[in-house]
Amino acid sequence: MHKKDNEFLNESSDHQSPDLNITRDRRIQVYTDMDSSVILPGEAEGVVQSLQTFTLKEVGSPRWFRQHEHIEKLNMQAILNASAMHDEFIKELLVSYGKIPLLVHEMILIEVWKHKVFPVLCQLQDFNPSSTFHLYMVIHHEATIINLLETIMFHKDSCEAADDSVLDLVDYCHRKLTLLVSGTAREDKAAAHGRREQTAKTDVSSIEELQIRSTALEFEISLKAVSVLRYITDHTSSISVINRMLCTHNIPCVLVQLILCCPWTRCREGGVEKYIHSKWQKINVEDHLKMTKQDGQVWISLYNLLLREDCQRKYDFNSFNKNWLLKLRGFLTEVLVDQLPNLVELQRFLAHLSIMDPAPPKKELILEQVPEMWNHILSENSGKWKAIAKYQVKETFNPSDSDLRLHAQRLNQTYNWDVMETLLPEKPKCGSCGKEAKKRCSQCQGEWYCQRECQVKHWPKHKKQCQLLAEATERIQKDLNINS
Repeated sequence: MHKKDNEFLNESSDHQSPDLNITRDRRIQVYTDMDSSVILPGEAEGVVQSLQTFTLKEVGSPRWFRQHEHIEKLNMQAILNASAMHDEFIKELLVSYGKIPLLVHEMILIEVWKHKVFPVLCQLQDFNPSSTFHLYMVIHHEATIINLLETIMFHKDSCEAADDSVLDLVDYCHRKLTLLVSGTAREDKAAAHGRREQTAKTDVSSIEELQIRSTALEFEISLKAVSVLRYITDHTSSISVINRMLCTHNIPCVLVQLILCCPWTRCREGGVEKYIHSKWQKINVEDHLKMTKQDGQVWISLYNLLLREDCQRKYDFNSFNKNWLLKLRGFLTEVLVDQLPNLVELQRFLAHLSIMDPAPPKKELILEQVPEMWNHILSENSGKWKAIAKYQVKETFNPSDSDLRLHAQRLNQTYNWDVMETLLPEKPKCGSCGKEAKKRCSQCQGEWYCQRECQVKHWPKHKKQCQLLAEATERIQKDLNINS
C-alpha cells in the first residue's frame, strides 16, 4: 500500500554494509500529530502477540481476515515510523516477540495459495461471486507482508530475529528475482495494464478482472523482494544463508542478469520510462543515467556478495561465473561510480578478476540448514488443491450482504484517508498548474487542486475522467450493497 522516495540518504549506522554511504531511502518528514497514527504502541503490542500461523484451508476465513487487518495496520505504522525516523516500535515488537518467522510463513502460504489454489478456484464453473473483495484482500496479503519486511529488515536485529526463516526468505526472493529476469513479472504488468484498458471498454467477469489485478501486483512484489534480499546481504553472517545465496542459487549471476535486463526501465514512444513510486514515469534526457532505488539495491547486493571476505571464500569463481561477472565492467561508468562511490572497490575487484583465476573454494564438510516452509506447505496439501478450492468457494468466498457490509466498514477503518495521504511518496500536485495542492475534487476524490480557479480552469479536461472515477466508485459501493 505504501510508496517510498527514490532518494538514498546518507546515514551512519552500526548495521550498515561496511563503508557504504547508501542506505534505504527515507522521506525526511516528521509526523507529530497522533491523529496520523494507525495504531498506538499499547494496541500494537497486543496485536503482535496475537499473530498466529494459519493452514492453507483457513486462508480467507474470518480469523484470517482479522489478522490481515492487523498486519495491514502494522505495515502502515511501520512505514510512518521509518519515514519520520521516529521510534520504530513495530519493528521492536516483532523482534522481541519473535514474530518475523511467522510473517515469512504467512507470506509464503499466500504465494502457494496463489500458485496452487487460486487457478483451480477460477476454473470452477459454479463460482461466480457477487463481490471479489475478499479474494483480492487475500491476493494483496502477500504484498502487505513483503512491504512490512522491506521496512523492518533494514535493521540487523530483524535479520537476526528471523533466525532460520531467513533461508526461506532467500528462496522466496530468488523466486521473485527469477520472475523479473525472465521478464514474466514485467510482461504480466504490461499485459495487465493493457487488459485493464480493455476492461474499461468491454464487460469482463469479476474473476477475470481479479486475475488482471493479481498479475499486475506480482511485479510490485518482485521489486520489493530485491530490497529485502539486499538487506539480507547486508546483515547475514550465517554460513547456511551465505551458502544458499552463493552456491545453491548463484545469486550474483542472477543479479548480473537483472542489471542487464533492467526490468524497471523501458522505452516507450521514443522516450525512456522508469518504474518509480509504483508507476511508470517518463524520464527527462538529463536524468537517463540517474540511479534509481532498484539499481542501487542490486549494486549494493553485488558489492556485499562479491567483496565480503566470508562470501569470497564460499563463491566459486569458475569460468562461467567469471564471464558473467565481468559483464558488469561495461556498466561501471564514471557517472555510475560518482553516484555510488563505493563501487570503485567493485571496479578494482573486477579488473583483478579479469587477469587472475581465484583459487576454487575449499571443499569443507559442513552441516547446513535448509529451508522448510515452502516444501512443508506443498507436502501437507499435495493432492488437495481442488478440495481446498471447493471448500473455500462454499465456506469462505461466498459472503452474505451483511458480511460484506461489515467487512467494508472494517476496511474503511483500516484505510483511513488522513493516514493514507501521509504514506504518499510526494505531496499532491495541482492538476492544473502543478503547484502543491491541498484540496481534492469532491466528486471523484482523484484529482487535486491548489485553488478554486485552477479547478474551474481544468474542468473541461478533467470532466470525463471525473465521471469515470465516480461511476467506478458507485459500482464498488453497489457491489458491496452499501448506499453512498
